[in-house]
Amino acid sequence: MQDNEKLPSANEHVQIKPELEQVAQKIEQIKNEIAKVIVGQDEVLELLIAGLLTGGHILLEGVPGIAKTLTAKLLARSVSVDFSRIQFTPDLMPTDVTGTTVFNLKTSEFTFNRGPVFSNIVLIDEINRAPAKTQAALFEVMEELQITIDGTSHILTEPFMVIATQNPVEQEGTYKLPEAQLDRFLFRIKMGYPSYAEEVSILQRFKEGASKDHEVNIQSVISAAEFSACKKAIHLVHVKDELIEYIAQIVQATRTSADLYLGASPRASLAIMRAAKTIAVINSRDFVIPEDIQRVTYPVLNHRIILTPEREMEGIASEEVIREIIQSIEVPR
Repeated sequence: MQDNEKLPSANEHVQIKPELEQVAQKIEQIKNEIAKVIVGQDEVLELLIAGLLTGGHILLEGVPGIAKTLTAKLLARSVSVDFSRIQFTPDLMPTDVTGTTVFNLKTSEFTFNRGPVFSNIVLIDEINRAPAKTQAALFEVMEELQITIDGTSHILTEPFMVIATQNPVEQEGTYKLPEAQLDRFLFRIKMGYPSYAEEVSILQRFKEGASKDHEVNIQSVISAAEFSACKKAIHLVHVKDELIEYIAQIVQATRTSADLYLGASPRASLAIMRAAKTIAVINSRDFVIPEDIQRVTYPVLNHRIILTPEREMEGIASEEVIREIIQSIEVPR
């Protein structure tokens, strides 16, 4: 698609590159596998898959009992990669996450015992339960895919993704995540309650057996090598210059908004562009349209901006400010 062409609409059918068509088919297979257990939550599933293909980390937020942990486990099971789970608690130490160096009496040498973070998909349950020192242990690994212990760097294997969950309602015994760590998450996804029809469907599906019985039916539909090829293929998605400018205008507006004390960083701009590419492939397109950008702007920005004290006192949600910013900027056509 040439830069001087008109932007196609979301409903317009166009031919997609063969490499990206294969990626779209694999994504559909992953969604179908997870749908064997999870009812609804289509938006959450697509954003989780987008995060995995983009190489980003996900902060999954919601009240207990809405399948946050289960969804993350099923995503890992549908992709043939290693999976580990870490339960964050107030007494958890950084070495419990990253690993530690121990002295081997037989060899009289120090050896490094890898922690559970050395995996491909790492689920961190209740990330805000651990103190800042333990949370800080994730900084390097989330950004650079390596852990430095006693001056030695240990490289992790790709793909690597952290899916962290937290309960936004419960505050007792929790520690607020610092802004520097929040900025390392590609998305903050807010999982909501199922609709009435979805809840009925859940009850019908599990009336004769527990969810554990259904989990065994989840098959790996994509290997690690295939996944790496899919991730590389995402770079083939075309983004017009007008849309690059559109992303920059949205992020710049967060820095000048009178409603915000802190705007988004350039990392947010890159996150929007990369995530929009993946959303385009999920929708069987090899080019980005404005709707893709608008769709990912909310989960990319909602944890990266800070409202002014006046807006917080008024009970304004960050999503409202983001919506006003999007509406105030002319959409490229």
